[in-house]
Amino acid sequence: MTSSTDKNLREEFNRWAAEGKGESMEHDHWPITKPVLELMRIAPAEKILDVGCGGGWLSRILAGGVPQGQVVGMDISDEMVQHARNAGAKLSNLSFMVGSVDQIPWEAGFFDRIITVESSYYWPDPARGLRELYRVAADGGSAWTLINYYRDNPYCHQWGAELKIPTHLLSTEEWKTLFRDAGFQAVAHQLIPDPTPNPETYTGRWFRDAKELAAFRAIGALLVHGTKSS
Repeated sequence: MTSSTDKNLREEFNRWAAEGKGESMEHDHWPITKPVLELMRIAPAEKILDVGCGGGWLSRILAGGVPQGQVVGMDISDEMVQHARNAGAKLSNLSFMVGSVDQIPWEAGFFDRIITVESSYYWPDPARGLRELYRVAADGGSAWTLINYYRDNPYCHQWGAELKIPTHLLSTEEWKTLFRDAGFQAVAHQLIPDPTPNPETYTGRWFRDAKELAAFRAIGALLVHGTKSS
């Protein structure tokens, strides 16, 4: 990652942190993340990396599920990480670090599970990021990426123009190919519909109307996962 890209990403997500968006992400993303955790079948002693952890909401949930394990949350935004550290200070098996997915500041072969929620389409170089996930994954470990912004759901395509930082609008097959190219095996995907009740009227900026929001949620988020061979 170039220093200018680092700086732009950090500044944007620091602004999000100042606006309280780190705290709101749990409300927005938990309905699609909960089914993923059920699919992962995490064991109580596993070591987990949460990439793009934001304010740490998912890291805290994960830490509660691995009482004999360890959870590390990583984010490019130092302000997000500070929020996360404050909120998770009472959890002894949870820590946070500032870092880029292009060069994860951790030893190779350490994590049993790696998860990233609504993060990977922001990565400057998704192929390089997935190679780093593969590097820090333990033998037999797995990586899981969940995103709402992907080519096969037409109701999210307009988001790119609304965001202030570059994004990658890739298809399911493109993401799976990147996983395989990084070295992951048994690469698979699932769509995770969002069960959140839809409003009668939509007044936000991401969709034209409530009908479009409902269609987007019905298709669901894209989950891609793969395993590092032992």
